[in-house]
Amino acid sequence: MKKLVLAVFIVAACGTQPLGAGPTPVKVFAAASLTDAFKALGIDYGSRHPSTYPTFNFAGTPTLLTQLEQGAQADVFASADTANMDKLQSDGLSNGQPKVFAHNLLEIVVAPGNPKGIASLADLAKPGVIYISAGPTVPAGKYALQALAKAGVNPKPRSLETDVKSVISKIELGEADAGIVYATDVTAAGTKVQGVVIPDTDNVVATYPLVEVKGARNPYGAASFVGFVLSSEGQATLAKYGFQHA
Repeated sequence: MKKLVLAVFIVAACGTQPLGAGPTPVKVFAAASLTDAFKALGIDYGSRHPSTYPTFNFAGTPTLLTQLEQGAQADVFASADTANMDKLQSDGLSNGQPKVFAHNLLEIVVAPGNPKGIASLADLAKPGVIYISAGPTVPAGKYALQALAKAGVNPKPRSLETDVKSVISKIELGEADAGIVYATDVTAAGTKVQGVVIPDTDNVVATYPLVEVKGARNPYGAASFVGFVLSSEGQATLAKYGFQHA
């Protein structure tokens, strides 16, 4: 992502950085499902906080957590569930209390035209349907299992992926017929895939918290980025990408 380089570091509600300091990055580890929304947030944030700029590491939430546990440096961690955030806290790697910044819903993803005629979760267990899912430790995979349990369906996934973007990719490539991802992922993929709505009675609400990481190299940037995501501007950008208000 292009770095935005200007002169003065303004941090809302957090004071200012010493004069003469150069532009500094704020390193954000964020769940893969946040990719498009956070890239847009990063552009807006950089234009309003001119001497810092966000850099992103997008991956499945458990992958990001493992990287942090193994010593990877980050300033902010944005998770697609509360369980991995709780683990970060229990590991002593968070600074302050996490804040919920968005919610999401699940949707079935299929190829354009829905060639297998998938109309419900029950259809995922039909003979001849190749179903794939994010792994059970990945938030999307965990949420998918909860939705399937509510619907009383137990399809056997052909593969278990490390994040929702991998599920989308396999549907796009024709390597699978259907998967369960976030509604925002279906929207982000555009015409490359098609979504099948999961009714509220079977759906699961995904909760997204974020927190400053302990030992952040840019604590000013971490605090200001978290504040921006929670601001009305940040929330409006998330809404444009299909996320529900925190």
